[in-house]
Amino acid sequence: MSLLPLLKPRYWLLWMVIGILWCLTRLPHRWQLAAGRQIGLMAFWLAPRRRRIAAINLKLCFVELNDTQRYQLLRRHFESLGMGLLEMLSAWWRGDRALKSLGHIEGLEHLHTALEQGKGVILVGAHFTSLEIGTRFLTMHAAIHAVYRPHENPLIEYFMKKSRDSRAEKAIPRDAVREMVRSLKQNKLLWFATDQNFGHKQSVFANFFGIAAATNIATSRLAQISGASVVPFFTQRLENNQGYKVIIQPALENFPSNDSVQDASLINQLIEIQARRAPEQYLWVHRRFKDRPSGETEFYNGEI
Repeated sequence: MSLLPLLKPRYWLLWMVIGILWCLTRLPHRWQLAAGRQIGLMAFWLAPRRRRIAAINLKLCFVELNDTQRYQLLRRHFESLGMGLLEMLSAWWRGDRALKSLGHIEGLEHLHTALEQGKGVILVGAHFTSLEIGTRFLTMHAAIHAVYRPHENPLIEYFMKKSRDSRAEKAIPRDAVREMVRSLKQNKLLWFATDQNFGHKQSVFANFFGIAAATNIATSRLAQISGASVVPFFTQRLENNQGYKVIIQPALENFPSNDSVQDASLINQLIEIQARRAPEQYLWVHRRFKDRPSGETEFYNGEI
């Protein structure tokens, strides 16, 4: 993609915002997180629709909390979103030397064991707010083929693709299934996250926090086609500015099964376990329960 068309006046305001954010990523880590919290709190007040979606999700998923506890969690979530924005941009724009000491990886041996099978590895992540920087830590230890969703804004897409092309061995648009299969046949690490609501197509309803959620079955299908191992991967921001824990779990056993709902439920369960460990860090502003089984009412239309 050429940069020249992105210099037109309609992009100037976004360029200014990008410049400010670039400066913030040059701050020491603890200052970045402090700035990110303030960005998140601004979004809390300036993005009422997303705040409402997150509040509904938290009420659905954390029935054991009272209203005050859920409100506090909601605010912490937006702080986490703000920190995640600067973490993502640091992952794009900072060098390995500036970031390496912040990443603490657990279970790297599970990747090596899975790659020894020779059929590729599907590295299944989920939309936690530190996802991007966690993946960046992995690129320091392994060549990754990253599946991503192209952004609608050309300028953001330019920076996103440029970063992923430079840090990952290959960046693959999420609809390029043949490219994904080709990577696995070359015994590569294929990274993606399928924990968002993409509608009924290529999805089944599987429980997430005890609620039926439309869950993409791409993981099962790719594993079935390629014979690749499926390795869960999560990133958790540590307290007290201690950096990030990258958690690589052992490859799933007997996966895929002959039951796509069972497979989707297993992956949802693993994501839920991690979301309960750091609930403010999961992406609650997404309408995870938008699509409903036949006869069920839409959650996001009524009052909280």
